[in-house]
Amino acid sequence: MKLTASAGLRGTLTVPGDKSISHRAVMFGALADGDTHITGFLMGEDCLSTIGCFRKMGVPIETGEQEVVVHGVGLHGLREPEGPLYTGNSGTTTRLISGILAAQPFPISLTGDASIEKRPMGRIITPLREMGARIEGREGKFCPLSISPAALHGITYPMPVASAQLKSAILLAGLYADGPTTVIEPAPSRDHTERMLRAFGAQVESDGCRVTVHAPLALRATDLAVPADISSAAFFLVAGAIVPGSELTIQNVGINPTRDGAIEVLRAMGAEIAVTNRRDGAEPVADLTVRTSALHGTEISGDLIPRLIDELPALAVAAAFAEGETVIRDAQELKVKESNRITAMVNELTRAGADCTETADGMTIRGGRPLHGAAFESYGDHRIAMSMAVLALGASGESEILEPEVVSISYPGFFDALRQIGG
Repeated sequence: MKLTASAGLRGTLTVPGDKSISHRAVMFGALADGDTHITGFLMGEDCLSTIGCFRKMGVPIETGEQEVVVHGVGLHGLREPEGPLYTGNSGTTTRLISGILAAQPFPISLTGDASIEKRPMGRIITPLREMGARIEGREGKFCPLSISPAALHGITYPMPVASAQLKSAILLAGLYADGPTTVIEPAPSRDHTERMLRAFGAQVESDGCRVTVHAPLALRATDLAVPADISSAAFFLVAGAIVPGSELTIQNVGINPTRDGAIEVLRAMGAEIAVTNRRDGAEPVADLTVRTSALHGTEISGDLIPRLIDELPALAVAAAFAEGETVIRDAQELKVKESNRITAMVNELTRAGADCTETADGMTIRGGRPLHGAAFESYGDHRIAMSMAVLALGASGESEILEPEVVSISYPGFFDALRQIGG
């Protein structure tokens, strides 16, 4: 895929549905009694992996152009699949479904692609074992995972990291426990699981960084509208800010306060972003309008990190175009995503002429240098590919994105959207 510098990005677009919410909608719909209708579902490879896993366990799921319908089988209605469950590239599927599988009355194995087999699963294995789960991993902490039937009991678990995937795996196992299950986070992470559990009728209590779920007798089906994914919107917010003569509106974006850190950081960098047409519901949504802005460096660290962990590659691109120094700290989690996103972004920004340095828990970017096109690696990582495409729109000369097809993991129509707005 080849790109050249753009002169003005303009228009209104809607990015695909939120990946995190789409995963959870299928999982909770599968465990509920009745039919769950999901609109705005993300038809990306990761979310399709979740659908595939539950279909193999006997859950009828219809996928159409306008909606996904999950015919729930109830908390205790999953069936033993023929062979292992394959989660593809999806860490969310792998970690969250492990909490559900830990309580099933049949043995099961769980595996994914080469990326998944490198990603750490010890963080979910430890608390699930504390709950009584019988779960084994390669070298004790990697996929494939083998899970055997076990009775689970409730625990109180202080989490070592702020991770929505870890929290959700524990809370999902808690749906089957013999008592309340509580997680205590070091900082708030995205709260889609808690919100959705309530929507399906579960009793969930949250107080700051402490969340408790009580095992329900049943979950009841509900209809869900998935908002546009702020992680996907972030690429266009950055593009609109750095490409001269731009004005973009992204509609119906989820602005959950545990996910909106990218907006806060871009505004702190000087980006002109208007939040309009806000609607509050199970998940708050709004339209976001960004205009070309003079950006300056900032610091991204601490409790902000869990609120924008997936948006950090795009924010690193914004930092490369900003005047002054941007420091990203406390972001060790980037090392265990689909790629080591710290190393990947430093390598590719440097390839474009940026002045940046990798650190133990992030990176330092000294922005303001002229950037030029290059042949950019994707590392098999959708967010790296899209980040470098955004950089290419603001850099001089021609760029090439290698393995551009990886964007289909979360945003199959990404390059078409870029063309639509003038890229």
